[in-house]
Amino acid sequence: MTFSIVARDVSGALGMAVSSSSPAVAARCIHLRSGVGAVGSQNITDPRYGATLLDAFEAGTAPDEALATLMSTDSTGEYRQVAVVDAAGRTAVHSGAHTLGTYATATGDGVVTAGNLLASAEVPAAMLAAFEAAEGDLELRLMAAMRAGLAAGGEAGEVHSAGLAVVREAGWNVTDLRVDWDDEDPIGRLAALLELWLPQRDDYVTRGMHPETAPAYGVPGDE
Repeated sequence: MTFSIVARDVSGALGMAVSSSSPAVAARCIHLRSGVGAVGSQNITDPRYGATLLDAFEAGTAPDEALATLMSTDSTGEYRQVAVVDAAGRTAVHSGAHTLGTYATATGDGVVTAGNLLASAEVPAAMLAAFEAAEGDLELRLMAAMRAGLAAGGEAGEVHSAGLAVVREAGWNVTDLRVDWDDEDPIGRLAALLELWLPQRDDYVTRGMHPETAPAYGVPGDE
């Protein structure tokens, strides 16, 4: 019921984008930590995987070792699909035996795409190709991958929610956008939100870190 991408770019930014037929998918599946890594937990999701794996990365454990250890100690691991990338761009991915429907993954340099209940096993490969071909900020490249996944067939059923988040050196998710339910085009709505957000993103980082130099909000009373 999900297709997603986790990635790191050359700037060190880490991010994830995801969509699903279920509501509020990003609230459960996206786990990011600045300077540490990105974890996507999906299929039958256990949100606790995010902190567990990110803590392991922060302690110096490589993604493949951390994921293998988790799967060997968690009796529910065969119900999980997990994709990870750490701050060094190392990746790992797991699709348990009980992953739903048609499922597949694809891995590149600092990027993993994954999906289940897919219309086609080619969806993750199409997402990876689009990400690698795209240019610009990580947010734009993640969005290109999501559009490509949808164009390649996406889920076997209708997609209803989507989300995209990116963390940079500021220490928090400098982009964190969600469409928790939409009957028509949640990925299109997410793209529109991103178009609105990106020109303002760095201003909000400045407001957080250097408020004395922050630009005005441009609203009545603070022009």
